[in-house]
Amino acid sequence: MEAINLNRLAYFAAVVDMGSFTRAADRLGVNKTVVSQQVVRLEAELKTSLLLRTTRRVEPTEAGRQLHARCVMILREAEEAFDELAQTNAQPMGVLRITASNDYGTTTVAPLAAEFCRIYPACRVDLILSDARMDLVANQIDLSIRVGWLTDSSQQARRISSFRQFLVAAPSVSRDLTPSEPEDLSSLPFVANVALKEPLVWRFARGEHERRTVRMKPGMTINSTPAVLEATLAGAGMSVLPDFLVGDHMAAGRLVPVLPAWKLPAGGIHAVYPAGRFRPPKVARFVEMLTQTG
Repeated sequence: MEAINLNRLAYFAAVVDMGSFTRAADRLGVNKTVVSQQVVRLEAELKTSLLLRTTRRVEPTEAGRQLHARCVMILREAEEAFDELAQTNAQPMGVLRITASNDYGTTTVAPLAAEFCRIYPACRVDLILSDARMDLVANQIDLSIRVGWLTDSSQQARRISSFRQFLVAAPSVSRDLTPSEPEDLSSLPFVANVALKEPLVWRFARGEHERRTVRMKPGMTINSTPAVLEATLAGAGMSVLPDFLVGDHMAAGRLVPVLPAWKLPAGGIHAVYPAGRFRPPKVARFVEMLTQTG
């Protein structure tokens, strides 16, 4: 079979969509005879009847329905490819709505958003900080930056970085702590972050084979990660916090690791998109900048 003229697929899809050669011709802005001729030639090339023609309406045959389903995908891919190429050199503009967690949003996303607006003055960033998961479509969110572990495999996401977790305490607290094994932690003062799914259950590992799970006893519960950090710095007890929050404090000695030989699970930082494959320049450029910071 000779190579198929892809224009004929567009004519055929329009006829099925509109249920009429006349309406398809109007939609495509061409003569009805042209549409009819192209569909007839497509049927001849495929040696298959694609349409059932009546005086009132045009209906696809079984083969026509199968081809139409593929045509929709092919034409959508082509449209997105043209859109993407057209936007390659376009400058970001308009409002970029982003949601991020309180901790990573404050330490990383907010400063980056300020730089983004400076580089692209035609853009304005609307940054929403919340530890709750927001419906991206309902809230018209362009981009969600999520820290942790994605639980919905249907989400369109890109891993942009990773983080480590540390069990830390202020020096004044750590001097009084003498744990030798993870099990010893269960009776010690702990600041629980109830914004997490499991704020009290922590899984420790040492080497390749040692694994321990510990349930902490909360002396204080807080629903905001930055506030957990402040309480830990103030000596309220131990807590588990991500490296992007505690790195500078550990380097300066304001926080010290507890049981440093035992590791906590590392996690990912993801850019999560609403449904739809095409990303406008404002989203693509911001994610690119965010990836470079990681």
